[in-house]
Amino acid sequence: MRKLGIALIMLCALPLTAAPAARKGKKTVSSAPRDYSNTLATLQTDAGDITIHFLHDKAPKHVESFIDLAAKGFYDNTFFHRVIPGFMIQGGDPNTKGAEDAAHRYGTGGNVVAGKEVRLKSEFNDTSHKRGIVSMARSQDPNSASSQFFIVVKDSTFLDNQYTAFGEVVTGMDVVDKIVAAPRNGNDLPNQPTRIKKILLTQAKG
Repeated sequence: MRKLGIALIMLCALPLTAAPAARKGKKTVSSAPRDYSNTLATLQTDAGDITIHFLHDKAPKHVESFIDLAAKGFYDNTFFHRVIPGFMIQGGDPNTKGAEDAAHRYGTGGNVVAGKEVRLKSEFNDTSHKRGIVSMARSQDPNSASSQFFIVVKDSTFLDNQYTAFGEVVTGMDVVDKIVAAPRNGNDLPNQPTRIKKILLTQAKG
């Protein structure tokens, strides 16, 4: 299971400053070869929009995997299945698209191709896990990240060089704060989880 514990047990996935490119506006991504470095992803959720700028120079394979999955609609109708106030919100599990009676499997799903889960080699980097950083969830194996990700709501530097940071929220941290504050049960599952309706990919203008 990919569980992210306060004591760094297992991870079930600020703007420091908004990227200049993100501030100048954006345009729809075309069918031309994707410019991953300047792609923005807007998570359109039940609680509002969260826009992420990616750190392609720090974690290229993680960024490319997330964007490619988003482009295929992989994350559509998944929800944030784990929220811990003062820590993070976690989503990206395809199992959350299923019925509520499958809740025991939340946190165990990933990107499966031809019956096998696609796993990413770790790309630990010098990006600190400050508020607003987007990072990849994994199990005890450092090279087990797949599709699940988390957004840090409070500086959590103890995660540095343990998990792959690959993006940062440039707008919508108020939405993240709303999601993490939702009433939840004893397993950190929100009583009414916030759903990612769709991820809109756009190109930041240079």
